[in-house]
Amino acid sequence: MLRRSRTRLFGLLLLLSALGPVRPAAAELSCATLPEFAHLFLRNHVQHNQLSAEVEKRALENYVLRLDRSRMLLTRAEAEALKTKLAGTFAEIEAGRCTKLTEVHREFVRKHEASAKFVRKIVEAEDYAIDETASLVLDPDERGYPESTAARDDLMLRMIHFQMSNYVSNDTPLDDAKRKLIKRYERRFKRELDVSTDEVYAAFLDSFASALDPHSNYLSQRVLEDFRIGMSLSLEGIGVALSEQDGYAVAERIIPGGAAEKHGGLQEQDKLIAVAEGGDEFVDIIDMPLRDSVSMIRGKAGTKVGLTVLREDGDELRKFNIEIVRAKIDLAEQAAQLRFEERDVDGRSFKLAILELPSFYGDADPTKRQCTDDVKRLLGEVKAAKADGLLLDLSRNGGGLLQHAVEISGYFIREGEVVGIQDARGHRQILSDSDDAVLYAGPLVVHTSRVSASASEILAGALKDYGRAVIVGDDHTFGKGTVQTVSQLPGENGALKVTTALFFRPGGHSTQHSGVDADVVLPSLLASDDYGEKTQRYSLPPQQTSPFLGDDANSADQASRWEPVGSDVMMILAKRSARRVAGDDDFTEILERLTEQQESGGVVKLADILKRREENGDDAETEETGEKEATPQLQEAMRVLTDLVALSVQQPQPASAQEKAARPES
Repeated sequence: MLRRSRTRLFGLLLLLSALGPVRPAAAELSCATLPEFAHLFLRNHVQHNQLSAEVEKRALENYVLRLDRSRMLLTRAEAEALKTKLAGTFAEIEAGRCTKLTEVHREFVRKHEASAKFVRKIVEAEDYAIDETASLVLDPDERGYPESTAARDDLMLRMIHFQMSNYVSNDTPLDDAKRKLIKRYERRFKRELDVSTDEVYAAFLDSFASALDPHSNYLSQRVLEDFRIGMSLSLEGIGVALSEQDGYAVAERIIPGGAAEKHGGLQEQDKLIAVAEGGDEFVDIIDMPLRDSVSMIRGKAGTKVGLTVLREDGDELRKFNIEIVRAKIDLAEQAAQLRFEERDVDGRSFKLAILELPSFYGDADPTKRQCTDDVKRLLGEVKAAKADGLLLDLSRNGGGLLQHAVEISGYFIREGEVVGIQDARGHRQILSDSDDAVLYAGPLVVHTSRVSASASEILAGALKDYGRAVIVGDDHTFGKGTVQTVSQLPGENGALKVTTALFFRPGGHSTQHSGVDADVVLPSLLASDDYGEKTQRYSLPPQQTSPFLGDDANSADQASRWEPVGSDVMMILAKRSARRVAGDDDFTEILERLTEQQESGGVVKLADILKRREENGDDAETEETGEKEATPQLQEAMRVLTDLVALSVQQPQPASAQEKAARPES
């Protein structure tokens, strides 16, 4: 189970602007520049504007965790001693000295050297054999630091067995697996040995930034380039947004239109543990810096890359290989898409439209492709087709351009306030839809999930607050209600990414943590305490502001007027859906898997890895599901839309009759 310790490589910013003047600095990050850059973070942050004792404590904790992500180098006592040793680091830096940082780095070089020697000693022993009875808690946050040196050695031994079992179950002979594991730890030691002084400073500055909140970061020049590639809608690779979680490269988001989505064998939250280039030998990437893993996975369109995938499936750990042909991710393939379905209810046929919006995309050149233009065109097609209802699918939408979310919100209401942005000084800017045109006035369902974040939460929240749509999906959206601003530093010093403001819905609620609640909740594997903004380390608390709902959201013109969804209709929809879900095999399986995940507690049994290999043979090595099918959640969201359309064409009836309609038929 993975919850915290996340370093995102790819992100979606809602606002991009300069932080203000920055004095020229050296071409390489130095000890002298650290205080200036730290003050820039504090000067612009939405909540933390001075170096408090709490922020300093968080920064040191982050730094220690960064140095020992897997919690296998330090015992609990050693970790606490290291934090004590680092106390006073900020005062030292202000005085122009970084001695503590360089000393701690040298100490960890020795730790990595000792770790490499320990591995060699274990696996080169003549009587070494994989202990298939061993078990391991994968998540370092779950297991914590070892309590003693003996406990650390025992944990290290379990990890060795786990890593060796991965090699052997992948057709690697035992002797070759030993050599690979030894080489891997020696390579990690050498990588630590080669870390430059400016990389040490960059790691500390980023640890400080993420102590303010999980979305503030220092981006070194190399990481900044990776970040720009992640922001781009045209790149070559497999189309996966990766994050680093406790030493693993984790598939955080499968990018619509990318090679991985078309392949179908990779799922969100899968761990990538090895990479092979075009049929070559697999290279282990556990504990490898994320940027290095990404460099191996990324490549020219048309070339092949092999991936070893580790997937937690309930209380079972599955490991298999897939091969994906890299491709260029084209904006056209990520663009909004429209399709229609026919549904029959009580002898009446309804035409329903499904508009999928994967992100709020848009070229920097306003004359080029924008999602606002695409959605406007598609809504014109919905109107021309005389569709009875519309499902707006935001279930895979991780955000994008803020202004586009505001404009698209306005396509469904006459005019009104959509989102408030409040900075550290309490200044609130309200962005509104000023266009009185309503492009679609019929029954509307918005399909969301825990993946729906940032700009998609603004759109869903506004439509919910105005009573314009029924929200169907996971219990709530991701819950990211903060604004990040990026400013490039002079020279080759990278950039600062700082959280500068919070979002607020028209009803006054922040989307921070709670996101947007679904009106009709559907079971989902993502709907757990492991996924969402509130699980992020040092996530900012939610806030409230005064409501700013507009009075002109609806129209007096009958052709443009939409019917607000009342609580009585919402109750009927929720009851009917709950009855269907209770009898649906797919949702029953989802609920069972959620229970298994909770009961397993993240413990992996090595015997399961090897047993699966023996039982399934080579077939277990490759998994490809083929063409993507509609999820159970999307299918049920369509049924909810069908109910909403059917109710909208009925004559108004008293509440008692509506309640009767919601009961099971006899």
